[in-house]
Amino acid sequence: MKAETALLSINNLYTHLQTSEKTVKAVDGVSFSLNKGETFCLVGESGSGKSICALSVIQLLPAGISSHPKGEICFNWRTEKQSYKTVNTLELDEDDLRKIRGSRIAMIFQEPMTSLNPVFSIGEQIVEALQLHHPDMSDAEAKKQAIEALTEVQIPQASTRFDNYPHQLSGGQRQRVMIAMALACKPDLLIADEPTTALDVTVQAEILRLMQDLQKRNGMGILFITHDFGVVAQMAHKVGVMQQGKLVETGLSKEVLRNPQHAYTKKLLAAIPENLARLYKTDPAQLAPDNLVEISQLKVWFPIKKGLFRHVVDHVKAVDMVDLNIRKGSIMALVGESGCGKTTLGRAILQLEAVTSGSVKIKGKELVGLTAKELRPLRTQMQIAFQDPQSSLNPRLQIVTTLTEPMAVHGIGENKDDRIERAAQILEQVHLDRDYLWRYPHEFSGGQRQRIGLARALVVNPEFIVCDEITSALDVSVQAEVLQLLLEIRKKKDLTLLFITHNISVVEYLSDETVVMKAGKIIEQGLTADVCGNPQQAYTQKLLEAVPRLVL
Repeated sequence: MKAETALLSINNLYTHLQTSEKTVKAVDGVSFSLNKGETFCLVGESGSGKSICALSVIQLLPAGISSHPKGEICFNWRTEKQSYKTVNTLELDEDDLRKIRGSRIAMIFQEPMTSLNPVFSIGEQIVEALQLHHPDMSDAEAKKQAIEALTEVQIPQASTRFDNYPHQLSGGQRQRVMIAMALACKPDLLIADEPTTALDVTVQAEILRLMQDLQKRNGMGILFITHDFGVVAQMAHKVGVMQQGKLVETGLSKEVLRNPQHAYTKKLLAAIPENLARLYKTDPAQLAPDNLVEISQLKVWFPIKKGLFRHVVDHVKAVDMVDLNIRKGSIMALVGESGCGKTTLGRAILQLEAVTSGSVKIKGKELVGLTAKELRPLRTQMQIAFQDPQSSLNPRLQIVTTLTEPMAVHGIGENKDDRIERAAQILEQVHLDRDYLWRYPHEFSGGQRQRIGLARALVVNPEFIVCDEITSALDVSVQAEVLQLLLEIRKKKDLTLLFITHNISVVEYLSDETVVMKAGKIIEQGLTADVCGNPQQAYTQKLLEAVPRLVL
């Protein structure tokens, strides 16, 4: 077979998953092809079948619950003799699959922290992958190639980092290690499953640029799974849109993005923040002159202790001499890279993080130095919506308990029935059915759980809410619903929001004012139109330039 044959050809593929109650058609008659040196992006909402399709290609689905009643996955692979051979991966036994998986087809998973083994150094894990596919390779040669792979993905001081463990690296560096491990054996096909979803825009830009450089150098094909159309516009030669297991639209990237034919594709593109019509838009000139939150000289330092007696030798300056005023009824966006102090600042404002020094006032009331008992009455004025509702909602409690407990603690409602009715009304305000009160968190989608997290913050009728990365892992359509919901609630309840995020598109759509943090300090702030339209600081300019835009 000639090398010019399509690298990957999926023909009428069906993937069924068996549950105790029914058979789920996760992939339902999907067909597409990918050539050498080409990037094919699969897009769609969570549950559309993107990842199941990719896992079918590399045959990583659990054998006991998965099956392929129809279809074929033809892979034109490069054998050890450097000749090309087309095989149907669905028909290969485990020994033949092992020759291809990891060597000729590699995969980068979405969450590197759970994909890397925490008890082995990153170097050991790359060496293991190399020696598994090249049993004759010596330890010295494997280490040399592993260091070269780490250098290729721009890990600084690769020879020193070889002995580091995953927890000693940042999120972006761990993702680079995953790429290095995937590319160590020089595969023909790289499957990347949402590899940049939770990364900062600057790190994401570096990872995407790195993948494109490695693709040009090695001529590999990339099957890229994402829900970010900015990434699609930047990476894809061809794109396929999946909905409920079916490929509803496919074609050249620019053609699909410029002139979508299917209603679902049009819906997804319309949900991108830059394409949303902002409801309840506030004129910055009409913002209230009064400050609801006033922060002065705020410091949150974490001590670094070393030695036998654990002496303090230095401090991590998470928040360092921050001055900030948040106007009543406004939405202020707080942006910056991971580790800049955004979340720590948000938690310090709410006194969920111990403050080293400085002042935090809400409606003129000083919060720093108050005891837990003194803070309790003020908790009704300030609340937080967390980044991951899956981990912040108690899985053992029904939603009715989650929503009525805060009201009971703060003496809201005349009795239990009154509190249940108030909880039902709050659910309806966040566009959920009141019958959902009697369900548990695991019975909801990610977007629904995020709305429940907002409902929990709203039940005590606060004036100020800190929203910590609440849209970072959501599909574009669900993200659009949550953003429009926030604007709607802000308008109806005159809420003040501090919106912590690294998504600049969301900032431009949602916020009235924007604050940029770097290394614990505020380096730029002002009206969003000014900060995003005419940034003054080089760091802000770098953040904005790194945002993947849907410019065609």
